[in-house]
Amino acid sequence: MRIAVVGLGGVGGYIFASLTKGSSQCVGFARGEHLQAIQKNGITIVEDERRWSRAVDARSLDEADGYFDLVLFCVKSYDLRQAYEKLALHVDEQTVLLSLANGVNNGDILREISGSIVLDACVYILAHIQSPSVIRKEGKVFALVFGGEAEPVRGFSLVLDEVGLRYKIPDDIKTALWKKYIFISAFATLTSYYNKSIGYVSEFYMDEVKKLLQEIALVAASKGVDIESEIQKSLNIALSLPYDSSTSMHLDFQNSRQTELESLSGYILREADANGVDTPLMKRMYKKLRAGNLS
Repeated sequence: MRIAVVGLGGVGGYIFASLTKGSSQCVGFARGEHLQAIQKNGITIVEDERRWSRAVDARSLDEADGYFDLVLFCVKSYDLRQAYEKLALHVDEQTVLLSLANGVNNGDILREISGSIVLDACVYILAHIQSPSVIRKEGKVFALVFGGEAEPVRGFSLVLDEVGLRYKIPDDIKTALWKKYIFISAFATLTSYYNKSIGYVSEFYMDEVKKLLQEIALVAASKGVDIESEIQKSLNIALSLPYDSSTSMHLDFQNSRQTELESLSGYILREADANGVDTPLMKRMYKKLRAGNLS
């Protein structure tokens, strides 16, 4: 099997390095200084109790060649379409595609733009680029969650079994995606809007936290997904995190980088409008963030 991992940041870099331990031929795609360092030094994973490195085949997307049986897109949601276009000539209707970007509709986007087999997926991991070619993975949390057609799901699970990567195959993958999404959507929006940490918004804006989580759950319900119980779970997670913890979208706003606002906040508004759900708090926060204003 030939596997492509597109995007070698914290998520993609860790998964890519792990997959190279197996029998599949793996090609990773990155860019800039990070890519140059990987090409020179290989990729290094720093975990809490160990450090390990792999010599890998890393390239820019412009250097893609051959055919891929499996493609994991580990780029931000706003780069998904462009990343697929770069690989479109190297996949066909038998290729299995997954996106691990934040959001609940990335699989739908891949089905819209490709003729390939698409599995819906998300990942639980705490990891980031520590320095060019070095990925820092924090804690023991790791699980790939995916679902879809039985045979491709089985094939992907065998790939993960071979290299010892943990995974879950839920009976209802759509609900599983929303269970992760409700927390990310709410706290990415809140931390960005107030320009404060998760701990701060939980302490001083708890009414807004609860209301925004409820709005997201109502949108999910309008799409036939019941995540009402995830409201309290999301609150518990927020209160269990270090006080200064924030979100990647908040950090992107602070550093004037492109953000996932459309997939984490705008998507809720679009689906709310389509399904007749009132989401006034998300609308107010999105409007301010869309204008590029932080508190």
